[in-house]
Order: sequence, then structure tokens, then C-alpha cells
Amino acid sequence: MTIHKEGRRILLTLFILIAIVDLLAYWQLMENHSTVAKYAIGVSLLVFLFFLNFFRNPNRVFDGFEEGMIVAPADGTVVVIEPTIEDEYLKEKRIQVSIFMSVFNVHANWYPTSGKVIYYTHNNGRFMAANLPKSSIENERSTVVVETRSGVKILFRQVAGALARRIVTYSREGEECCVNQQMGFIKFGSRVDLFLPLDAEILVNMKQCVTGNKTVIARLKK
Repeated sequence: MTIHKEGRRILLTLFILIAIVDLLAYWQLMENHSTVAKYAIGVSLLVFLFFLNFFRNPNRVFDGFEEGMIVAPADGTVVVIEPTIEDEYLKEKRIQVSIFMSVFNVHANWYPTSGKVIYYTHNNGRFMAANLPKSSIENERSTVVVETRSGVKILFRQVAGALARRIVTYSREGEECCVNQQMGFIKFGSRVDLFLPLDAEILVNMKQCVTGNKTVIARLKK
């Protein structure tokens, strides 16, 4: 387990601020035996531990990947499994599988399959709660399409939530990508949508907790 690169600057800044606050609180505690100072030190420690936990970066390796597997791109809970029209790029009906990430989940995102990035775009938008259906098309979001080696196009989308204010996406058109490779990070509560072919075999259920780069979400028809 390491600290994700997206959180190192934030954690360093937070550590400096908390250190200053705690030194002042400790001085007050020594001078006046202040109960408020005790609480301030305790709360500041909890705040730092929360952010430290949020930016954790587990070293996960998916073994046994086979062509046609779709692996969970994120930690979280499955909140959507339904047919829908993807009208941004694919312009066709797909099965949408959405994973909602709470603030307690790992927020690194992985590629759900191996292939070539053929499309990437970032859209500004609103910051509604990420578990709401309209968040996929109205919230700030980044969309990536990967074409597998067998020619199937898989679209997935990082969606900002009510607390998320920054989506980081490493994908660029023309790049080769693979399972076990991180494709981005979303800061604070958010979700990731997958748009799969209608004949894909969905292997997860609603409200199921999944693990990024570990849980197999679906299998594409050969």
C-alpha cells in the first residue's frame, strides 16, 4: 500500500497546517490545560488519517486475464445495471453498469480491458450526487473508449459527484492500454459508468460491492 501521487501534495500541505494547529493547541494545553486544545489535537489527527486513507493506492495485480473479460475499473457498489442509449460516441443501445464510490473507497481507476484508446474527452458540468441517474450526462465527466483486440468498443466514463471537484484522466487517444494499468483518479465521492454490448454476460448484481482491478464485471460474447 502506497500513497497515490494525486494526493501527495494535498497531504503534505495538510500535514503542515495540522502541525501548526497542533503546536498552538499543545501550547494552550500546557499553559491552561484547555479541554478545547485536547479536542483540537484529536480532531486534527482524525482529519489527517481520513485523507491519508482516501489517497491510499493499493498494489493490485489481476492474474489470468482473458480476451473478453471486463474487470471492475473502480472500488464501490453497483448502482445501475440497465439497457440505455449511449449517445455521446457509440450512438447505440448498450448495457450500462455503474459503480458508485463512497469517500471510504479507493479512488484510483483502472482500465477494465486491454486494447487501444480510440477516444477521450472531458466535459464540464454540474456536481450532483454521483448515485443519481442523471449524473452520468449532467455532471462533470471524462469519457474514454477502448477498442479491444477483437474490435469491440468499450466506453467507460468517470463522473464527478457532489464532493468531487477534480477528475484526473491519464488516457490519450492512440495509446495502448491494459488491465492492471491505472487510467485515472477521482477526488472524493464519485462513480464510473461502463457501457457494454447488449449481448455481454453481466456477472455482477445490483448493490454488489466490487473491487477495482479484481472483480470481473462481465464477459463479452466471443
